Amino acid sequence: MITEPLVKNYLTEHYGDDSFRTLKGYEAKNGFDGLRKAVSMEPEEVVEMVKSSGLRGRGGAGFNAGLKWSFMPKGNERTKVLVVNGDESEPGSFKDRLIMERGPFQVIEGVLIGAWATGASKSFIYIRGEYAYAISVMEKAVEQARAGGFLGKNILGKKGFDHDIVVHSGAGAYICGEETGLLESLGGKKGQPRIKPPFPAQHGAFGLPTTVNNIETFSHTSFILSRGLEWFQGFGTEKSPGTTMFGVSGHVERPGLFELEMGTPLKDVIAQAGGVRGGRALKAVIPGGISMPVLPASQIDVRMAEEFLSERGSHLGTGGVMVMDDTTCMVRVAVVASYFFRDESCGQCTQCREGTGWINKICDRIEHGRGMPQDLELLSDVPKLLEGQTICAFADAAAWPVQGLMRHFRSEFEQHIEQKKCPFPDSFEI
Repeated sequence: MITEPLVKNYLTEHYGDDSFRTLKGYEAKNGFDGLRKAVSMEPEEVVEMVKSSGLRGRGGAGFNAGLKWSFMPKGNERTKVLVVNGDESEPGSFKDRLIMERGPFQVIEGVLIGAWATGASKSFIYIRGEYAYAISVMEKAVEQARAGGFLGKNILGKKGFDHDIVVHSGAGAYICGEETGLLESLGGKKGQPRIKPPFPAQHGAFGLPTTVNNIETFSHTSFILSRGLEWFQGFGTEKSPGTTMFGVSGHVERPGLFELEMGTPLKDVIAQAGGVRGGRALKAVIPGGISMPVLPASQIDVRMAEEFLSERGSHLGTGGVMVMDDTTCMVRVAVVASYFFRDESCGQCTQCREGTGWINKICDRIEHGRGMPQDLELLSDVPKLLEGQTICAFADAAAWPVQGLMRHFRSEFEQHIEQKKCPFPDSFEI
């Protein structure tokens, strides 16, 4: 079992200490200092502080967390809800799992800070079903928090500050990581994204005003409150302050989690993971989980923050760094990625339901030596019919990997068609 990342910073400093997962151990490490600071302020001041910190959501979209909190309606006429997204189903991403397993009270404290700031009286922590151990850890932590007076009525002696948390297990569908698909699933319905507007702040969980944030996003807020804006902004870049946990997988010597500052050069992230395994040459890197466009080895001199990666035609996503050495067949990468999105499409939008299937079918026949020259044009055209044409961003996520692979490795697709076989026999098997 992984108990701590291979490189630690403020977020994961105590993850190697088993007592940190208990209420007593968490409080001994200054736990809930951020919440105490928050309740000494007016809710609007807390929202403004988190907004001014520049904390960007760590779940993939990178939206300003405090700005999102500010969308919650004012007043107490309607019950307000927070939803914590612990679905983490992006291939290549596994950081939220460790936060839940080793720092559950960081999540709870962040939720309570959000509850005070937005006036929410109920929270749901939605965790993917395969994370059985993380679910059990979070459930125990919620029980301890309730017994310790951190959940219930008049929290920290603040009259009217009432809040409770429910841990909810998902069923493992990728689309339930999309916030409105998650809200549908939470309500007992099929996990399919909603047409927006209305947005969750107006019509969210069970029709109530709702704010949805990722597990890691909430976990940073206690540090912002307890240590201040200047301290937090001392990490990372001007537009992307703080740290994040990069999950490095693939062809590296030391795969694992690394808590590093936002803006750390991609080369340094790979170096922290021991470099490419066996001293082989690097071929490509997917910088933010399988849905992000690939970068060839010639373009990895880039800092790991959205403002820099977007200039290279990719994105930070969830910070799941997938490294590929020179044995890798990039057409096989396209087959694997497109197969995943074909199977995970919820089927609601025609472009996505049909397009993901067609992309996978074309990639598969090229890989197996049955491709035709005109398939290259089809692979260029079909993703365009998905991108930006559907209810949610899933279709974009399905289109981007193939577009990136065709942009940087089109010659490999051509080789497969010309030679009527895969020219990379040492690549991974599918």
